[in-house]
Amino acid sequence: MISGKRRYLSYLFSIFANEKNENMAFEATKREWGELYAFFRLLADGYVYAGKADASKNEDLRWPVAMVQREEHDGTRQYIIEGEEIHIVGENIDKRVPREDFDTVAGLILDAVKQSKEMDVTSPDGVEEFLDEVAIFDLEAKTDDRTDFYVAFYHVNTPLVGFCVRSKLSPMFPLLDGGRTANFKFEQTGVKFAGPTVNKINFFGEEDDVTGRMLMIERLGGNLKFNDAADKVFRSNLHMIDLHFPRVLGEMCRTMHLEGITRVNELTEYIKAVNPLKIKDELILKHHYYEHKMKEFLMALALGMRPAKLYTGVDSAVAGFLLVDGSGEVVCYQKADRQTFADFLYNNTRLEKGPTAKDKYGYLEKENGVHYFKLNLKIGLAKR
Repeated sequence: MISGKRRYLSYLFSIFANEKNENMAFEATKREWGELYAFFRLLADGYVYAGKADASKNEDLRWPVAMVQREEHDGTRQYIIEGEEIHIVGENIDKRVPREDFDTVAGLILDAVKQSKEMDVTSPDGVEEFLDEVAIFDLEAKTDDRTDFYVAFYHVNTPLVGFCVRSKLSPMFPLLDGGRTANFKFEQTGVKFAGPTVNKINFFGEEDDVTGRMLMIERLGGNLKFNDAADKVFRSNLHMIDLHFPRVLGEMCRTMHLEGITRVNELTEYIKAVNPLKIKDELILKHHYYEHKMKEFLMALALGMRPAKLYTGVDSAVAGFLLVDGSGEVVCYQKADRQTFADFLYNNTRLEKGPTAKDKYGYLEKENGVHYFKLNLKIGLAKR
């Protein structure tokens, strides 16, 4: 059994050994299958519905697909919809395949993913041969720009739109997974803790019991006062949203641990009530300051902002998401409809907890004679 990532190596080996690889089943992750499924679904249907803010499809807005462009190890492939055929064009390929074959294989993939309880799914019968037929050897597209593939709407010569696939049938890539670069520092104030007390706090509970250690600090007379984003580049990136935005996110992280609220829209409502920036009610209630800043941040993340990379406000090649729901329905979000995209992210994202050891947070640490407690920011798409 070979993996999806090793499919191309297996293909080369089969050629070298003068063997057909059609009898060699392989495994791929649900995430890899999800990308391939969305790709085939677009070609089979010839269109994709726009998504609404609640992640459902907008029956009144359907985008006609003319061509999908995908990268492989040996170059670019274009899959052009020509009536009932898909015209595949690349450096070493020029052929036509019936569109109904893409529909059939998409159905096989969907059934296999939905029926499997494992993260790795074995290729259904016939899929291996079809992938060879349509010259797909890398289940995850080989791109350096974070896109999964590009789509031309209406006509093959229209500007290409870069998409990332997010599937609810598999674990989804986080919108923000910055590791230790996405930490916020809180200064420990109030009672000054001696070394043994600090050790007692740091060894409290399980390794990832961040909330337990925060509550213990409070019980012992300490306070955690927001300081700043720990990483200089991340701090500057957040300043591009607002000079005070690090504090907003830091307070959201605190609220997640202490209040158990994880959904971004609910956290924003909580922050509005607390108003950590002490801004005027008019800004909060009439201008929707906190919602606006949060949506601006989520859009920046979706379109290319990364904690450790200098952000200048310029979008990356990613211009939208293709979302596969639990039934296999594919909907489209793109920056051409920026407001709907932002509303979708706002209503369908949540804060998540990363591993404390890997991301270096959740403990009291001494720095220049002052104890700090770090919290980590990780944002993912919610499945429900």
